[in-house]
Amino acid sequence: MLIDELVTTSAAVAATRSRLAKIDALAELLRRLEPDEIAPAVGFLVGRPRQGRVGVGWRGLSAAVETTEAAASPSITVAELDAALDRIAGAAGTGSSGERARELRELLARATEGEQHLIAGVLLGEVRTGALAGVLADAVARAADRPAEVVRRAAMLSGDLGETARVALTGAAGELEAIGLVVGRAVQPMLAATAGTPSAAIEQTGEASVEFKLDGARIQVHRAGDEVRVFTRNLADITHRVPEVVEVVRGLPVDRVILDGETLSLGEDGAPRPFQETMSRFGAENAREAVLHPWFFDVLHVDGRDLIDEPLAARLAELERIAPGHCIPGEVTADADIAERVSREALAAGHEGVVVKSIDSPYAAGRRGASWIKVKPVLSYDLVVLACEWGSGRRTGLLSNLHLGALDPTGEFGEPGGYVMVGKTFKGLTDELLRWQTEHFPEIEVRRTANTVFVAPVTVVEIAIDGVQRSSRYPGGIALRFARVKRYRDDKGPAEADTIQTLRGLLRG
Repeated sequence: MLIDELVTTSAAVAATRSRLAKIDALAELLRRLEPDEIAPAVGFLVGRPRQGRVGVGWRGLSAAVETTEAAASPSITVAELDAALDRIAGAAGTGSSGERARELRELLARATEGEQHLIAGVLLGEVRTGALAGVLADAVARAADRPAEVVRRAAMLSGDLGETARVALTGAAGELEAIGLVVGRAVQPMLAATAGTPSAAIEQTGEASVEFKLDGARIQVHRAGDEVRVFTRNLADITHRVPEVVEVVRGLPVDRVILDGETLSLGEDGAPRPFQETMSRFGAENAREAVLHPWFFDVLHVDGRDLIDEPLAARLAELERIAPGHCIPGEVTADADIAERVSREALAAGHEGVVVKSIDSPYAAGRRGASWIKVKPVLSYDLVVLACEWGSGRRTGLLSNLHLGALDPTGEFGEPGGYVMVGKTFKGLTDELLRWQTEHFPEIEVRRTANTVFVAPVTVVEIAIDGVQRSSRYPGGIALRFARVKRYRDDKGPAEADTIQTLRGLLRG
């Protein structure tokens, strides 16, 4: 199949707001793929090629596109694009940058303008269909005539929608249903909704485990015998960067286990150090100044027994048995007063707040629902930087005021999978962040005016707000109230940003 057919189908999906029409278009495409094309094509559609990051950034890609004339007619097949990414990813050693640039130019020279846009999106993880992975999973179910829930579960537990699609469309009877947890293979983490107070959260969940919300980095740890692997929330393998976490898990009284938790640095007084110090360990290959301590709040598998479908109460009992010294503090209660007290204790200890989890809830991999609810004293949301304005006064010469966008997965207020501007802010920016912004944003610039640098929507920033208000200024109909920067989230991708629908939901409050 030519990748031009992916371009055409992606355009058709983006042009309609009908979920059924999107599913039909994608299912029809999937049925025409050859068996060995299925996994690569799905990876291209969701912006996650099987090669992962191949060493091509925005600047190198922009330079290649600007100096390469697009082809007049399509000729690149799915298999050829997959092979080209293999070669680009495999370039190593002296001269590898030049080799990657040459391969990229040769690929782009064979691509039409539409295909060039698709290739750019694949390389940067910014294919618009990527925000519609749920729709694509339903399309796989439609094309394969399989139950949608079975396809979604297999994709969540395997962490690979492309391979799930291949099995669904070509596998033997029962093969799709047999996909489950595999120790050593990362799964999508369960996510939490947001509430304003612990009392409000308890009202939604009923009896719950009210746990400290640590200001750390999410980790998923797998152990099989002496082999331990540690993954981030984005499923990146960082085992070699966190030897102290590996050592702790090797010391647990189990042979095979999958744990979910957080890790962070502590000061000499036992209080948590700033989030940036924890993240510096994730981003550096050899940094050892900050020692990381792991805390676990869930267990998905223990010694041959999958626990994801068991209630949280059973999972917590098992976690306490195998890792009693590394469980996140918390209490099980249905009493709002107790939940409020635990929240005050968490804040007094220097943590962010609490997470309130229904004691009866299973582990819903990859889902954000009402079973887990995070509560912070100030509302905060993960948004995407769309542009940055040049500062004035003492900030002259520095990029300062951020344009902030929320994800619009359904296209209710614009392009499906695009970002809807919801406000601006320069508050909370330290001198260090101002310098960083001024260096970083021109590297991902897409265009500029006299006062503003518009950037690729790939940078996630955590913004604290006091709420939202109705506004006709922005297309989503709302504006942030008293927005200020908390931190940049290097551990999150733009597809994980909070949605415009979530922010609009605050109006009801």
